[in-house]
Amino acid sequence: MLDLPAIRRRGATVAVALLAATSLLTAPALAQPAADADPAGAYVDHVEERTARDWVLHVYSPSMDRVIPVEVIRPADTSAARPTFYLLNGAGGGEDAANWRDQTDVREFFDGKNVNVVTPVGGAFAYYTDWIRDDPKLGRHRWATFLTSELPPVVDAVLGADGRNAVAGMSMSGSSVLALAQQSPGLYEAVASYSGCAQTSSDPGRSYVEAVVTLGGGDVENMWGPIGGPGWIANDAALNAEKLRGTTLYISSGGGLPGPHEAALGGQVDPVDLVVLGSIEAATAQCTERLRRTFDELGIEATFSTGAQGTHSWGYWQDALHESWPILAEAIGA
Repeated sequence: MLDLPAIRRRGATVAVALLAATSLLTAPALAQPAADADPAGAYVDHVEERTARDWVLHVYSPSMDRVIPVEVIRPADTSAARPTFYLLNGAGGGEDAANWRDQTDVREFFDGKNVNVVTPVGGAFAYYTDWIRDDPKLGRHRWATFLTSELPPVVDAVLGADGRNAVAGMSMSGSSVLALAQQSPGLYEAVASYSGCAQTSSDPGRSYVEAVVTLGGGDVENMWGPIGGPGWIANDAALNAEKLRGTTLYISSGGGLPGPHEAALGGQVDPVDLVVLGSIEAATAQCTERLRRTFDELGIEATFSTGAQGTHSWGYWQDALHESWPILAEAIGA
C-alpha cells in the first residue's frame, strides 16, 4: 500500500520515496517485567502484552545504551519451543507509519502459524549496521551487534524459542539482512530480501545508502567511513556473497512498471509518485539481476522472484512475504 500523501509532502526524490508520515507507537498497559538477561548484558526492561499473542519486549541494548521496543507476534501454539522470524522495517525503522504492521496484513498472515515474529522498532536511516562513530544527528547505532548478539539470546530465553532463525527485510533493510547473515554465520538459516540492493559499495546501491542517511540528517561517513572505502566493501553483500553459501535465500524485486496494486487504486495514483516509486524499483531490479549473476558465477543457490511489474511499495512487499514464507518456514521448521 502506498503512503502517497507522505511522499508528496517530501517531494519526488529517491530518498523521499523510502519514507512515510511519522506515526509513533502508542504504549498500552504494561505487563509484569521480565528479568531474563543474556551474558552480554542485554535484558528485558519490561513487557507490554497488548493481547495474548501481540507483545512488545522493551530490550536494553548495552552497545547502544538504550531500551529498544521489539514487537512480537507469538506462535499460535506455545506448548513447544518455536523458531523465530526477524522481520525488519525500512528506512523509517518502524518509527513512522511505513511499517509492516500498519501497511500489511502481517498479523493476520501469521495467525495460526507457529513462529515468533520479531520486529525491532528503531534504527531509522541507520541501515541496521554498526556505525564506526556516533553521529551528531542520528546518535549511536550498533544495530548489527544488537540484532545478532544481544537480542537473540534474550528472545530465546523470554519467548522460549528453539534457536532456529530466519530474517527478512524490505528496501533499506532488504540490503541489511544479507550483510547481517554474512557477519553472523550460522545465526540465520534463511534470509529474504525484498527490493533491496546488495551492492552497497557501488551504484546504484551506494547512492541509496547516501540518500537514506542524508535524508535523516546523518553523516554517511560516520557509518562506514569514507565512501567506497573498506567499511563499505565489508558491508557489500554482493562482494561477500560466498559467506551466504548454504543459507536458504529468497531475493525479490519488481521491475518498476505499474501492476495490480496500482490498478486496484483505480487510477488515483499521482503520476509523479508513480514515476518515483517505479524508478526506485527499476534500480533495485538492476541490483537484483547483478546479484543473481554473482550467485550463478559462484554456484550459490537462491530463489529469485522478479518481473516487469511492481513498484517500490507495500503491496508488493506483502506479496513477497507471502510468497517467500513457505521457503523460510521449511528452512527453520516453522
